[in-house]
Amino acid sequence: MTSPSEPSLVNAHGDGDPAGRLREALRDSDASTPIGEQAAAAVRVRSGAEVFPKPRQRRVITVANQKGGVGKTTSTVNLAVSLALHGCTVLVVDLDPQGNASTALGVPHHAGVPDVYQVLVDSVPLADVVQPADGVPRLRVVPATIDLAGAEIELVSLVARESRLQRAIDAYCEAEGADVDYVFVDCPPSLGLLTVNAMVATTEVLIPIQCEYYALEGLGQLLRTIDMVKAHLNPALAVSTIILTMHDARTRLADQVADEVRSHFGDVVLPTTIPRSVRVSEAPGYGQSVVTYDPGSRGAMAYVDAAREIAVRGAAPEGNRGHEGEAPA
Repeated sequence: MTSPSEPSLVNAHGDGDPAGRLREALRDSDASTPIGEQAAAAVRVRSGAEVFPKPRQRRVITVANQKGGVGKTTSTVNLAVSLALHGCTVLVVDLDPQGNASTALGVPHHAGVPDVYQVLVDSVPLADVVQPADGVPRLRVVPATIDLAGAEIELVSLVARESRLQRAIDAYCEAEGADVDYVFVDCPPSLGLLTVNAMVATTEVLIPIQCEYYALEGLGQLLRTIDMVKAHLNPALAVSTIILTMHDARTRLADQVADEVRSHFGDVVLPTTIPRSVRVSEAPGYGQSVVTYDPGSRGAMAYVDAAREIAVRGAAPEGNRGHEGEAPA
């Protein structure tokens, strides 16, 4: 029992709904204060009141960049969670042997857990290894275990080695009752057979670019790999989205990198930039995305805004998606 001075854990309807309790607590609060604004933002995110537009057709998006530490997994996880919390059905395929996306989504991925390795090497159906994300409805995950580290070598001798993930995703998504709106494939920080499998399985590549000088180095190699896959394996492949991550507004360099990327790639770059944030870094340690860990934080709100932009683009008329270019000089 709660004391008279304590707020009740059950709302007026007696259902104990957390979002309902937050809404009630905010009715008499001052939303003009920073804390009030963050609380209001958290309610908007977690309540699911806003529904993002569904894509015209299922979108399979490969998140790739061979440079490590630029925000591939963080972007994959938080965009997927944002879309799922706002009405979309999302599948995340963890294709990185480190299994960081699986960790951030609260999915077991220790040795012995059925994972994407068995899908690629042993042709196990994707449905046999899919797990629900912890605490996020409409979000499912294909985990990666350390077994995936040997897949690059084992795939070399297999028939149709570049298209095994494509066939598995197609079979899963086209099965009765799947109803998948988005598939996000989180790639390892390399341009080997795992990344090639991801690029063959999709028509869209999302590239996270850290707002630092070194992040631009190697971008040309990634674009050349995309061109090779397009020429020989997947003619429909294109860079559909670039997201600027770890933007530090206090530094002139971050703005210079952002301006250079925008001037070269144009509208492919999302208007929203992801700020450098302690909360974004903390969240995986709790087995969560920042959107569920601290939904009122700057990082969470930025990822929700970016997910909204991706959703709107996917629902917009043709002609506003897909763009290619060379790396900035």
